[in-house]
Amino acid sequence: MAATSSLRGKQSRIGHVLIVEDDPLLAMALEDALREGGAARVTTCPTVACSMEVLEREQPDTIILDVHLADAEDGWALAELLPQLGLRKVQVLFSTGSPEMIPEEIAALGSIFKKPYDPAKLVEAICAPVKPGLFARLRGALS
Repeated sequence: MAATSSLRGKQSRIGHVLIVEDDPLLAMALEDALREGGAARVTTCPTVACSMEVLEREQPDTIILDVHLADAEDGWALAELLPQLGLRKVQVLFSTGSPEMIPEEIAALGSIFKKPYDPAKLVEAICAPVKPGLFARLRGALS
């Protein structure tokens, strides 16, 4: 209960989340944890094809991306497409039982959660403060 109440205090940090997960039980557990954490909106897709349809219409703040999906063994490739879709500021979290299968340059695009994991930990990661980028750190050092 304490974990849930601490997540509720961070409601404003969770906007629209797209869950790309073909395991319906995990997808429901993630959706429940996100809603308890105060997500403004949660959309769930079981395939890359479904998520592409959603991304043509919507701009989520966060994407939770399974690596092995029913229609793609390289579900991580969706993370590569985000800039081409105009989604440069989307937070990406990979959800996988095989983190070693994600190419290093792709893994650098987001956080990795190895299955099985506690959905509340994933929600905490979404709520965590964003670390300043290189330019923000340089600006701070120069001023």
